[in-house]
Parts: sequence; structure tokens; C-alpha cells
Amino acid sequence: MEPAQNQRQATIVGFSAVLMWATLALLTDLSGTVPPFQLTAMAFTIAFGIGLATWLQAGGNVLRHLRLPWRVWAIGIVGLFGYHFFYFMALRHAPAVEASLIAYLWPLLIVFFSALLPGERLRWFHGAGAIAGFLGAGLLVTRGQSFAFEAQYTTGYLAALVCALTWSGYSILSRRFGAIPTSAVGGFCGATAVLAWICHALFETTIVPTGWEWVAILALGLGPVGLAFFTWDYGVKRGNIRVLGALSYAAPLLSTLLLIVAGRAQASWSVGLACGLIVGGAILATLDFFRPGMKNPG
Repeated sequence: MEPAQNQRQATIVGFSAVLMWATLALLTDLSGTVPPFQLTAMAFTIAFGIGLATWLQAGGNVLRHLRLPWRVWAIGIVGLFGYHFFYFMALRHAPAVEASLIAYLWPLLIVFFSALLPGERLRWFHGAGAIAGFLGAGLLVTRGQSFAFEAQYTTGYLAALVCALTWSGYSILSRRFGAIPTSAVGGFCGATAVLAWICHALFETTIVPTGWEWVAILALGLGPVGLAFFTWDYGVKRGNIRVLGALSYAAPLLSTLLLIVAGRAQASWSVGLACGLIVGGAILATLDFFRPGMKNPG
């Protein structure tokens, strides 16, 4: 178990990934009409560059960073590429609102799955805070409007559920392999880029970005689809994973607020209510993070 201070610092590092993911929607919008797999491939190619730079800075044989157990490779590739693959498949086969809502189960699943980890204890306020965050995210996704799940979109719904299970499973299993250095994420990014380029060639037509679209894509690769995966890995391995799961619902909230500030979305009552639910849920879920010595009330 990490000392409390080190664990808090690692949690803050992990939360920086959530802050970067909050820029994902805006940067994706600014990237123009680049197809999803092409955009993923371009961003992860840049992310691989971050990993390569850290390997070169460390010195020695760069290839040693690729000598990882096959289970670690499997978890990393399924986590990074699998999440994006199933998310795009969900959007292809189901309405975006319902697909996104199901996909946003991953922070809630991280909180509950964390109880399976050695030395971790799930308290009532962790679960309650995560549920409040999910309800807030649901309001943001649906914009306060009614929605309905229809049998004809079952394939898309299942893909969205697999998407949520993939990322939550990746995060939990990364904790189990805590001895693997965070620099290994660079290899996962490279493999994800290769697979995304293959999917782009199979399913999409290439669109060449222009002007500021290149800047947005570069920012994606350096931030929410790049450095964020490194800081998230560090956070889930050494920080408070329950707190990180609950705080992850800040991403859709901050993302929506950024879109409003940029004039690409409208403020509404649902955004205000979602803000209250997500912020309130985050406060509730982090009670023991700020007061590590508190008694267990549950």
C-alpha cells in the first residue's frame, strides 16, 4: 500500500487525464470531418511519439521497453484499441445518445470493480457518489430529453456495454500489474495506431485535414489521446482508483462547459442539474480521500 501522501499525489496525476479527456469533444469537433478510425490512428501515432521520446530519454536499448509479458500486451492493446473500436461500432449501430450513455458506465464500473482488488474496500459513499456522477452524465448526454432503448439497436447497445467493460477492465487490471512501468503505455499506443490504420483502410475513405484541423489533431495526440493515457496509468496503479473512477464523471461535464464557452453548445437547465449531481457525487465519493483517517460510517 502506498503511503497516504504518495497515493494522493498519484491520484491527482491520474485526475489530470480526466481534465485532458474533457477537451476531447471540442478538439474532435475542431478536427473537421476526419473519419473516426483515421483520427484515432493519427492521434495514437502522435501518442506513440510521446512514448518513444520517453524511451530515448531513458537511454539504452529502446527495444527493451517492448519486452513485456504477453498478458500485459493483451491488456494494453485490448484496453486502448478495444475501447475505441467498440465505441465506434456502438455509434454505427445505435443512436449516439443511448450508445454514449451506456459507454459512460465505465467510471461507475471502475468504482464497483475496485472492490475485487487486494487491499481495496468499497464504502457506501464511493458507490453513491459514482451513481450520482452517472446520473449527471446521463443528463448531459440526453440533454434532459426522454429516450428509449429499442430492440433493433441491440448490437449497438451491446457494443457500448463491451466498450464500458473494456475500459473499466483495463483500468482495474492495470492496477493488478502495477509493477509494469508507465512507459509501457507507449507500446500500447503504437499497437493501437497500427490497428486503427488497418481499420481505417478497411472501413473508411481518407480525408486530408487542412489548416487548423492539423493543430486540433496534434493537440489530440499530445493531450487526451496521448499524455492522458500515461497519467491515467500512473494514477490507477499508484493512486486511489475508487476516487479516480468517481472523478471521471467530471470529464463529460467539463467537456460540455468547454463546448458552451466555445459557442458550440447551449447552456440549459439539464447542464446545471448535471453539474450539481457530478460535483456533489465527486465530493461524496472523495470523503476518505481528503480525510483518510475518517471512520467507516457504513
